[in-house]
Amino acid sequence: MRNNILGILAKRLSNPKAFLDYVLCKIGPIIPDRPFLRLRFKLKNGYKLDLKNPRTYNEKLQWLKLYDRNPEYTKMVDKYEAKRYVAGIIGEEYIIPTIGVWERAEDIDFDRLPNQFVLKCTHDSGGIVVCRDKKKLNIQDTIEKLGKGLKTDFFNINREWPYKDVKRRIIAEEYKEDENGELADYKFFCFDGEPKMLFVATDRLSAEETKFDFYDLEWNHLPVLCGHPNRKTPIPRPSNLTEMIDIARRLSAGLPHVRVDLYNCGGRVYFGELTFFHWSGFKTFMPFEWNYIMGSWLKLPGKDITQ
Repeated sequence: MRNNILGILAKRLSNPKAFLDYVLCKIGPIIPDRPFLRLRFKLKNGYKLDLKNPRTYNEKLQWLKLYDRNPEYTKMVDKYEAKRYVAGIIGEEYIIPTIGVWERAEDIDFDRLPNQFVLKCTHDSGGIVVCRDKKKLNIQDTIEKLGKGLKTDFFNINREWPYKDVKRRIIAEEYKEDENGELADYKFFCFDGEPKMLFVATDRLSAEETKFDFYDLEWNHLPVLCGHPNRKTPIPRPSNLTEMIDIARRLSAGLPHVRVDLYNCGGRVYFGELTFFHWSGFKTFMPFEWNYIMGSWLKLPGKDITQ
């Protein structure tokens, strides 16, 4: 145990910025929201957070965390409750069916689950297990991963206010895949109800690094990088792109900003999730000018904010 702890510490210390971020997140619960976001923003983005006159996309996301606290957002980010909310707008046919819901990982009855399924924590990002073959699933590892996910306070890590009061549960969903044997994720950046651009996340279940490819609404590939590299081969324009744009428009109506995540499986569109803070506003777009371009699209709700 001692050697393991020392190994983890040595790894953290080899990257001072990552170590400082780790420490900040550990002591985060005792730091008020605004100073915490100022510290983490500078550490992650490399420049000072301006809340009085925010101009970049990521600055404006931090502003929204602090000052746009609509109680409706909580159910919109809850991976269980969001299905009902979204179905009320676009219909049940776009919702991936839920197989089960539990409050503890230990309560999951794996014998009653189908051979393929997906398990998710309802209150976080990343707490997911994709099972393509139940005979190969390590159930104990799955329980431990989901149990750890349930204990994670996603609000304290990034101060994304909508997650603060989400009920912590685990849901099982039907497994879906597209013609490539994965499930590409089409993520639309919407501003005041209008989609402006999107990116497609691929290779998320392969041994390769995830790929992010950005497009405008005419399916022109954009020279943008954020978090992951582009694919080496182009992604064909989906035949139902117009339908996806319409769905994104309907789900983002009346909201200053939201990212609408959709799946495209066998020619059918399925709802993924609603994301209010892309990378939590802690990942810089490259070239840097895109941080200003996207910032210009985001019109903050009128409010007099002082430093």
